[in-house]
Amino acid sequence: MVEFQHLIDLNDLSVEQWNEIIQLALKIKANEKAYSEVCKHKILATLFYEPSTRTQMSFQTAMLRLGGQIIGFDNPQNSSVSKGENLMDTIRIVSGYADILAMRHPIEGAAKAAAIYAGCPVINAGDGGHLHPTQTLTDLVTLQSEKGALSGLTIGLCGDLKYGRTVHSLIKALSMYPNNKFVLISTKELSVPQYIKDWLNSHNCACQECYSLAEAIPQLDVLYMTRIQKERFASQEEYERQKNVYILDMEKLFHAKQDLCILHPLPRVDEIDLNVDKDPRAIYFKQAVNGVYARMALIMTLLQSNGTKRAPISHHCAHISCNNPNCITNHETYLEKSYKENGDLLVCEYCDERQLI
Repeated sequence: MVEFQHLIDLNDLSVEQWNEIIQLALKIKANEKAYSEVCKHKILATLFYEPSTRTQMSFQTAMLRLGGQIIGFDNPQNSSVSKGENLMDTIRIVSGYADILAMRHPIEGAAKAAAIYAGCPVINAGDGGHLHPTQTLTDLVTLQSEKGALSGLTIGLCGDLKYGRTVHSLIKALSMYPNNKFVLISTKELSVPQYIKDWLNSHNCACQECYSLAEAIPQLDVLYMTRIQKERFASQEEYERQKNVYILDMEKLFHAKQDLCILHPLPRVDEIDLNVDKDPRAIYFKQAVNGVYARMALIMTLLQSNGTKRAPISHHCAHISCNNPNCITNHETYLEKSYKENGDLLVCEYCDERQLI
């Protein structure tokens, strides 16, 4: 039995626990009807503070296919948030109505904060440009199904690596499997944040940064495309400079391996040419369907866990403010600020922002 209560960051769990959930997802996929009443009389609350299609609907579909029910909102303006209610109070109230809670929020560290006050398991369905662990579970289920293994792969990640929370979560997860190599394909402006580089260095992962998708693609076993996220940019002009830099088309794909797996967390804009959809190496629509099975397995695991609630914050440091303006502690100011030491740096326990001691 996996013993934990919240899923805030996939790396809160061990690789063995990930593998249990992945194998359960594949069992559900093979015989979905056998699990149709596992969550009968259970309620999932979906709190989506920013727009979502796949993540929200796949959570809802997962719970309904398990025989459970759903409540929640997909627009904070249709909730008491529009009246000024803080996150703490919303979580306290809604977790009293539900057995499990999935939350998407534009502010980094919001899921971590929610877990402090929740009376039920909390699943991070994406927090700002920080993390997206259930998308990563979806990616791992897909790669296990398609490749048969999660090790010994050369993984290219292309596009928005700075704000792409799916990228950050996937790098952290696949770095835990042996002999994986990462090729980070982006402009200088959209390269991965320093905490991800620190993570790769601390785990001795082979990694190279590259500015050309065409040059990188022949060596790849996996290509993880991402859209340039307009909503994360400070200005329209900055977005326009970046949006069409990387486009996967059939000309580039001609030079790729025949067993390449092309993934994308979706939605796409124009970073994958529509003609690529016809290529059997394009598995991003299979990937989206696998998200239902991944989330079914996760919901089951959390609801069946008998583990003790884990304290999500442990190193209080009230007199220091986080340097990240999009950190939840700079928006919900009642939260106790907390940092871990990493050499001569302090690391915010909510958003992973680094700053000098």
